[in-house]
This record gives sequence, structure tokens and C-alpha cells, in this order.
Amino acid sequence: MFGAIGGFITFIIIAVIILFILSTCIRIVPQAQALVVERLGAYLVTYSVGIHFLVPFIDRVAKKVNLKEQVEDFPPQPVITKDNVTMQIDTVVFFYITDPKLYAYGVERPLLAIENLTATTLRNIIGDLELDETLTINAKMQESLDIATDPWGIKVTRVELKNIIPPAAIQEAMEKQMKAERERRESILRAEGEKKSMILVAEGNKESAVLNAEAEKEA
Repeated sequence: MFGAIGGFITFIIIAVIILFILSTCIRIVPQAQALVVERLGAYLVTYSVGIHFLVPFIDRVAKKVNLKEQVEDFPPQPVITKDNVTMQIDTVVFFYITDPKLYAYGVERPLLAIENLTATTLRNIIGDLELDETLTINAKMQESLDIATDPWGIKVTRVELKNIIPPAAIQEAMEKQMKAERERRESILRAEGEKKSMILVAEGNKESAVLNAEAEKEA
């Protein structure tokens, strides 16, 4: 009797182990994700949406890849323009993964690589521009990053300059220029208002004189 019980317990343990192994071999890949699978340490296949099975102890998931468009906000980078103005530029990069295999094996720590590539590309482009031209670099940045990240299975769709921080002296000069421009516009508006007022007064006096003359003529 004890032998039968022991055999039953052993069967239960073995069954539980088998079920556990089978459960670890089943992979369900949701929408907008992919799994990079290796067999004995070498790339085997990329699993897309659906249910998939791994060979126990031989296959393993090397990397889980998110295929949605992603946004990375990188910290401000110090750059120097062609006219020797040092400023801080905060960039935002939009991208998505086109090839999970290249993303897994193309470069170590892809996000860090994109950040460093963004910083160096930004410095190179800004170095050929003057201060007034720095707002036109979005398209150049996107094109340069897209070409550089293609071997990593990454597509850069857009690059935005979130914030441009010029030196304090230039900020002060820009504020003074904006203040002067506002004052100039106010002066123009005031002068136009006074001009219109004088015209209205003159037209009123003219109409009054005409009416008085007509009244005298009728009298």
C-alpha cells in the first residue's frame, strides 16, 4: 500500500515537472511585440504575433522587442554654433524598431547609442550653422540619425528641438530686442490711432462747415 502511495506521489511530482517545463516552452506574443529566439546560443528565429513553442533546454528567448513607436527625451547638450555661440539644446527623438534581429545584435544598449549619436550629430550640424539658423535643423537631424541607425534595425521618424537655451547675454539681448519691437509696434498703433482720430475730426469739421453753408444759403 505504501509502495502504491509512493508511486502515485512520484507520478504527481513528475507530471507537475513536465507541465512546468511545457508551460515555460509556450510563448504567446501579443500585438506590436516580437521575440528574438536563440538555439544553443545562436540566432534561430524571430517570433511575431501568435502562439509559439520552444524546445526545452535548447531554445531561449534572447530579447523581447517592442515594435511600437517610441519617444526618447534626451537631456540638454552643449553645442557651439558657427558664430561661436554656446547654447544648450534639448532634443526629442521619435523612432520604432524595423528589424528585431538587428536591434538585438546590432549594437550594445541601443537607446544609449541613439543618445550619443544624437549628441554628436547635433554638434556636427550646429557647428556649421549660425545662431539664427539653429531652428531649421530638425530635418537634417532626422535624416542623419535615420541613416546611422538603419544597421541597428531602427527607423527614426522625427526629431524635435524641445528647448533651446542660449547664453544669458544673448537671452538678455533677445529680450531687449523683443521689448523694443513691442514698443515699436505700440508706437505705430498709437500713431495710426491718432491719425485716424485727426482724420475723423477733420471730416467732422468739413461736414459741419458744409452744413452751415447750406443752411446760410437756404436762409
